[in-house]
Amino acid sequence: MSKSNTSWILLIATLPASSTASRMRLWRAVKSLGCATLRDGVYLLPFQTELDYRLKKLSDEVRQDGGNSWVLRVAADPRPGESGFGAMFDRTGVYDDLCRSLDGAAVEMKGQAPADIARNLRKMRKELESIRAIDYFPSEASALAEAAWLRYVQSAEAAMSIGEPAAVAGEIPLLPRDEYRGRRWATRKRIWVDRVASAWLIQRFIDPEAEFLWLDSPLDCPADALGFDFDGATFTHVGECVTFEVLLASFGLSQDPALARLGALVRNLDAGGGYVPEAVGFEALMHGARKRGLTDDQLLANVGAVLDSLHAHFATNDEKEGQ
Repeated sequence: MSKSNTSWILLIATLPASSTASRMRLWRAVKSLGCATLRDGVYLLPFQTELDYRLKKLSDEVRQDGGNSWVLRVAADPRPGESGFGAMFDRTGVYDDLCRSLDGAAVEMKGQAPADIARNLRKMRKELESIRAIDYFPSEASALAEAAWLRYVQSAEAAMSIGEPAAVAGEIPLLPRDEYRGRRWATRKRIWVDRVASAWLIQRFIDPEAEFLWLDSPLDCPADALGFDFDGATFTHVGECVTFEVLLASFGLSQDPALARLGALVRNLDAGGGYVPEAVGFEALMHGARKRGLTDDQLLANVGAVLDSLHAHFATNDEKEGQ
């Protein structure tokens, strides 16, 4: 919605001074809608069909409570140099406050129990959603808040994920792919970025007949299974490489430019560092898949299709750049 060509709706409402409860209900209602207050009893919103309906419903309630009320559609005509009504809906301040809260909560997360982290995550999500609902003119501040939210969620997911691997030092030997076909592969359940991408890589490029086991604990890994992405696993973080990149190097796949770019995306989301434009979108997709309540097998199938598309996209771009 553009501030410059927006039409507006006004709610003009008066209630008897003695109607304390009715006045409080009105105040709460206009606040929840994000109305700008022009003066006592005069409230403004950008015109939207849904908002128009809600203001008219609120107007009817005011009349039922013994007051007077009107809803008017108006057009602003700001003088040169004036910002007009749009400036009254600038949410930069509340977004800045939210970013500070998210950064503070991320610091306090260390040492907290998973249940406490999950409770704070729900609280912060509710706060962000309440601001989104009344942000009628999204700006740079809203984009910065979304980025801060994704960083916070990533930290929360990592803190709640038991068995997150620590990087080990050493070389990554080249392995014969033929000897790793038809095997069982095991990793921690509730797969996230590195694990789902690694499982996809195994399935598509290393072991098309792979059977996956999703473990409650790394200690449950069967002796005959190839573990990945947990401490002590056959394939896990080495140096600055995340498990996906370790698998690439182990099976001679690092020379595929499209897979290398996927590796950079996974490292960005799993360990931080670098800039990959597609990373935020991929992480948002992962959160959406998790919210749908998918099993790990279903999540691998769904996100695997997205990784197929990203690989094709990166491969196509690399071919164009090489021409």
